[in-house]
Amino acid sequence: MNTKSKSEVPEVLGAQMGSLQERLNRFNKQQEICQSTLTSIAGSRASNKTTTPAPRIVPASTFAKSPAPAVKFSNDTERLQHINTVRKSAVGAQIKRVIDLLFESRQSFTAEQINEACYVDVKGNKAVFESLAKNPKVNYEGKRFSYKSKHNVRDQKELLRLVRTFAEGIAVADLKDAYPTVMEDLQALKAGRQIWLLSNFDSQEDIAYPNDPRVPIKVDDDLKELFRSIELPRDMLDIERDLQKNGMKPATNTAKRRVMAQNGNILNKPKQKKKKTEISKRTKLTNAHLPELFRNLNG
Repeated sequence: MNTKSKSEVPEVLGAQMGSLQERLNRFNKQQEICQSTLTSIAGSRASNKTTTPAPRIVPASTFAKSPAPAVKFSNDTERLQHINTVRKSAVGAQIKRVIDLLFESRQSFTAEQINEACYVDVKGNKAVFESLAKNPKVNYEGKRFSYKSKHNVRDQKELLRLVRTFAEGIAVADLKDAYPTVMEDLQALKAGRQIWLLSNFDSQEDIAYPNDPRVPIKVDDDLKELFRSIELPRDMLDIERDLQKNGMKPATNTAKRRVMAQNGNILNKPKQKKKKTEISKRTKLTNAHLPELFRNLNG
């Protein structure tokens, strides 16, 4: 067994002592670093306690008393399906929905308001937006959409003023969309004899004419000559037949009147006179306190 000499023992011990001392120094440095870290953490916690209030502790019973309502996605399913159907429909159908909204409300709407009112996504659908902006029934001002009627009148006074500018007549079909009560105002103007409403036999449409003596009406000479050259039938039966051929109902019925006249003077039958009631003794008298009224009673 090999053994070390006495001279080598002190050197080995010195080396081991030096290694231990070096490890001890490193340990002390690590301890100092840990101590400084703990000190800084303790200081930060102390500052947080002074600036940040302690969190409020809510009892568990509070949550038990008012549980959050459960969300039911099925409640809105029908509306979402309707929106999806509208947005998948043809462009023309979506344009009609918007125009109906503008016509009935007579208000201006933004793209967002149209989407909320009738579910047409004007802003998100390029084809719908372009068609709506170019539609002759829609007025687009860069941000808002509104209904555009053929004639810009808003009440009865403006309507009468417009009709008077058309001495040769204006079609009622061109006035129907002016404002919601325009048809009632046309009838009121007709009843007040301020305008005439005459039917066109070719198109079966009413035409409004001004009834104003100040409006000059020029009649062509050819029309005058044609009117004078028409000879009316001499028999009333022929006149009634011609009226019926042109789709008009005669105010008289000559054939019926002639038949009644031939069947025993039915039209000339005299009316029976009512029998005059006389007062007798059997009549119940209610004015007995006036005897002079009942002197000539029949027995």
